[in-house]
Amino acid sequence: MKFKSFLITSLFSLLALAEAAPKSITLGLIPGGHPEAIKAESKVVAEQLQKKLNIPVNIYISKNYAALNTALKDKKVDYAFLSALSLVEAEKEVPVKVLLKKTYNGPYYFSGLVVRADSKIKSIKDLKGKSIVFVDPQSASGYLYPQVYLRKNNLKDESFKSVTFSGSHAASVEKLENKEADVAAVFVDDEKTNDGAWERFKKNPKSKFRLLWVSAPIPNDPIVVRQDFYNQYPKLTHELMYELIEMQSDAGTKKLISEVMGKGELMPATSKQYDPVREVKKVFNQ
Repeated sequence: MKFKSFLITSLFSLLALAEAAPKSITLGLIPGGHPEAIKAESKVVAEQLQKKLNIPVNIYISKNYAALNTALKDKKVDYAFLSALSLVEAEKEVPVKVLLKKTYNGPYYFSGLVVRADSKIKSIKDLKGKSIVFVDPQSASGYLYPQVYLRKNNLKDESFKSVTFSGSHAASVEKLENKEADVAAVFVDDEKTNDGAWERFKKNPKSKFRLLWVSAPIPNDPIVVRQDFYNQYPKLTHELMYELIEMQSDAGTKKLISEVMGKGELMPATSKQYDPVREVKKVFNQ
């Protein structure tokens, strides 16, 4: 058994040594949070990885969630920082391997329906005839989970005065703050403290908001690689994973990339961990 184990280890080592490096790699990101912060922080991530891996690292920031899935399918990106729902959608188009997931206050986050503190909306029943803003059709917290909840309460799109998509959680908070919407569907970091997008992205420190509803836990956003890219470059992929984890573990670097990488430590993840999102999607499609 020891000899067999030695042969397997030696073979893996030889394969790793024989692995050719790609000319460059491209990381794809969605504009789910604050677009300007994502742009600046992704540049830091790319520079750090380039130094460690000795390979040019490019950044692709998609216009919306679906565009990043298309970029994966078209092989314009090799690695992607997805949302929980965009992973489920991406898997229908292109084989991907889940590597890591971000964390904030834990391995899960939540969805919430938020109104301004001075709003006359006191319960879900008061939403009929009001304007609601979602993030993106492929956002779990900014669309899927709240939509399923609303439908269970007999509130469909036609129940609202208007239904719009902002493109990012930051933009949804801005619309709510500017009274361009009566209610916003955004992420909630912690169901106990009720911290979330409305606190992180509000422009005026004096702005006050109230949470109407919080969802069941949602698995945190995954970092994935195209399966064909992984099959060709497994050693590089593992190195990149370790470098991302190391980067996020460094107190100095962590502060510079929290919008892209989350505030907590990166955690290993698997596709199966997103089964709860798949189940909610089934309910939505019924």
